[in-house]
This record gives sequence, C-alpha cells and structure tokens, in this order.
Amino acid sequence: MSTDHQKYSTENQADAIAHYAATRGIEVIRTYADQGKSGLRLEGRDALKLLINDVQNGQADFSTILVYDVSRWGRFQDADESAFYEYICKRAGIRVEYCAEQFENDGSPVSTIVKGVKRAMAGKYSRELSAKVFGGQCKLIERGYRQGGPAGYGLRRMLVDQGGAAKGELARGQHKSIQTDRVILVPGPPSEVETVQWIYRTFVQDGRQEPELAELLNARGIRTDLGRRWTRGTVHQILINEKYVGCNVWNRVSFKLKRKRVHNEPDMWIRAEDAFEQIVDRSTFQAAQTIIHERSCRRTDEEILDRLRSLLERRGWLSGLIIDEAEDLPSTSVYRYRFGSLLRAYQLVGFTPDRDYQYIEINRALRRIHPQAVGDATAEIVKIGGRVDRDPDTDLLTVNEEFTASLVIARCQQTPVGSLRWHVRFETGLAPDLTVVIRMDRDNDERLDYYLLPRIDMTLPRLRLAEFNGATLDAYRFGSLESFFQMAARAKLMEVA
Repeated sequence: MSTDHQKYSTENQADAIAHYAATRGIEVIRTYADQGKSGLRLEGRDALKLLINDVQNGQADFSTILVYDVSRWGRFQDADESAFYEYICKRAGIRVEYCAEQFENDGSPVSTIVKGVKRAMAGKYSRELSAKVFGGQCKLIERGYRQGGPAGYGLRRMLVDQGGAAKGELARGQHKSIQTDRVILVPGPPSEVETVQWIYRTFVQDGRQEPELAELLNARGIRTDLGRRWTRGTVHQILINEKYVGCNVWNRVSFKLKRKRVHNEPDMWIRAEDAFEQIVDRSTFQAAQTIIHERSCRRTDEEILDRLRSLLERRGWLSGLIIDEAEDLPSTSVYRYRFGSLLRAYQLVGFTPDRDYQYIEINRALRRIHPQAVGDATAEIVKIGGRVDRDPDTDLLTVNEEFTASLVIARCQQTPVGSLRWHVRFETGLAPDLTVVIRMDRDNDERLDYYLLPRIDMTLPRLRLAEFNGATLDAYRFGSLESFFQMAARAKLMEVA
C-alpha cells in the first residue's frame, strides 16, 4: 500500500485474504507486506523482492500465493512487468490467486484477458493520478503556495488556512495536518534577513566573491539554517535563488511516476512572480545575476574545462555539489550553459559518472529532431501542391484548411525483460484530427516507422505501442510518410473528371 488511509490498507487486505483462505481450507503460513510503499516500480518493494527471491531460490515452503487483487502486484507502467513476476511464481510450481477479483486465475482465456486489462488499468490509474496531482500542484504554485522543501536561510514557512489567514509558523520537520491548509514563505528573523541583504550588498557593491563572504560569515560566528559553517556553495545558492525576490519557482526537477530524475529546461519551470514578500530588491538581485554570468564569460571553454579536469584529478570524481563548492571553478549552471549539460562537460574531461544520464541526452536529441521533422513534413506537403499553416507556438499543422495534424516523436524504451515499448501522448489540448507518430529505433538514432492515428479512433490521452500490436493498431502503421503526404496532395478538376 502507498498510504494508510485507503481501502488498500494492509489490515483490510489481510482480513480479506484470511476470509478467502478460510472459506477454501487454505492455511496462511507467511505474509509479505510492503507498507507505505508505492507500487510503481520494484525498487523499495522489499517484501515483494523477498517473495520473488524465496520462490526463485527454492526456499518457498508454500504452494499458493494469495494476493488481494491484480493491482497489489504493483501499478507498473509496463503491464508485462507485473505478468513477469507472476510467471516466475507459476514457473516454480506455485499458484497465484487473487482474493478480491471476480474471476478465477486458472489460466483460461477469459482470466488472461481480464488480468491484462486490469494490469493496464492499474498503470493507467497511476498515470492519470500523476497528471491530476501535477496539474493541481502547478495551480498552487501559480497562486503563491509553497510545494515542499525547507524555507532556506532568511525565510520561514507560514501555515495559512484556505482563506489566507496565518495560522502559525512551521518549524523544520513539521508538516501541515489539514488538507485545505497551505504553506507560504515569509521573512525570517530580522538578523537573518539583514545577513541575506548584506550578502547581496557586499557581493554587488564591494565586489567580494563567495569564498570571501563565507569566511566573513564564519568569522562572525553566523551559521547557516542547518547550523553549519558557510561555504562557497551555500553563499552561491543564496545569490542565485529567486525566492529572495518573492518568486515562486517549481518543476526545476521532475521525478514523475518514480522514474529517473530529470533536470528540466527553464521553459518548463512553473513560476509565479511576487508570490512572497521579497527581502532583496529586484535590481540588486539582477545585478548579482549579471556579475555571476559575466565573470564566467571571460574564460574560454578550454580554460573552464582545464579547471574541471584539475578538480577531477584532485578529488577523483565529480558532482554538482563538488563543482559548486570549488573556489576556482565557475558554477554548475555555467557548465550546463556552455556545453549543454553537465554530462557533456564530464565527457570532455574524461569522467564517467556512476549514474546513467543517457536518457537525458536522448530526450534532448529527440527535442532537436522534432522541429526538423515538422519542417520536413511541411516542405514535402508544399512540394506536392498542398498548403500548410504551421502554428509557431504549438507546431500544429493545418493542411489545406481541411484537417489538422500533430507530429509526435515516440522514444523507444526497453523493459526489464528486453521487450521494446513506445509511449505516445496525444495533444488533447490541441485535439488534432490526425496524430503522426514517429517511432524511433532501439537506439533512438533513426526513425523506425510511422503511425497515422485519427482522433476519431483514439479515445485515450495516451497509447502504449509494442513491437507488434495486432491488426487493430498496426493497420495505421506505415514504413514512410507517403500516405500522409498523399492526403494533402491536390488534384486538378480536369484530371478528376
């Protein structure tokens, strides 16, 4: 279970399973329970992993596994993953029974179909819930409410009711207890506010750099909001954080559906100006940003790479925190700006991080491919005599004033068992008459094929494609865009006659 206030609490599941077992003469000898854990992926599901391990290693002293319902295996985004874990149990001769389902898990065609649908629906439930939660969080950010995280030095979290009336300050580690309450940021103690203003004033007017400011603060006996000594990095974070000018910024980093953490581009950030009371005036803040930007522009790319290479030799490895704390290096934002990403900068100095950041590079490459694909399609339609109006903001194509089309790049993803999948998100807000899906190959380097999906036949906001999808979907599959271009071709009336 992921929360403790729902019908899927472990106590309720245990009662239902016990009743099911009693009516069938089954003895329950062991329970595997993942309490308060998300079912989106196997990581963190220690009990499920232990169950699978016991089964695979022959340590299972039971013949049947009782599960409350299909979704309790997990709301995996790939339904095949849930089926795979059940298959492991069946392969070991252990039967799996679902206690709250209306079908018998007997391997019949009906049960197989129903399980497949329920697994897909379990994943769909999480996706829809994620979209709703994200939309709600965006609205709250735009209204000036804080969405998690510590306030930071010089600021405090204030709890307000649904009418905006202050209810009290939240101490570190405290959380709101009423769902309708909200959290905003307010200025902290006058001494901390003065320290923040002094940092900006000394940095902008006196030209003192972050290491010097950290030394001066430590000499005065001032500590950070965490009670630690000041460093170059902690001072730098104060100098670049927009919350000190009252700006509420969110979605810098995405971690949707428990997948890999992604640092979003600035155009994807959600922001609200003047959401909080500012403790630093905007002109001083902008002056600080200009100084930070210009000091990095004086160094060539090779110079800042040499400094990064020297840091790698001294420390043996690199991270964003190490770079920001180094006194003779520009900040991580400079490396991202100069080289497109930290990963690219790491590659140029010969460092390979433990984490796999390849997915970030693939996404960026696909984002570069999209406008080129739209441009190529537009040019080809014009070439054969058609007319195209391209919306500069959405890239929605209006062809011959007759129908609209949207081009979507579908990235290839590999499941844990080696199968290939493509996830398609339809532009429901634009509601194009035709969605042209460009499927990429296994390495996401070349185009594999195309799907021309009419809106009238696509009723769901998302679609998952496998390598082969049966006649229902593969009837829309093409090896090129020739069929799409023919839809836009014009013919003279005399030729028709």
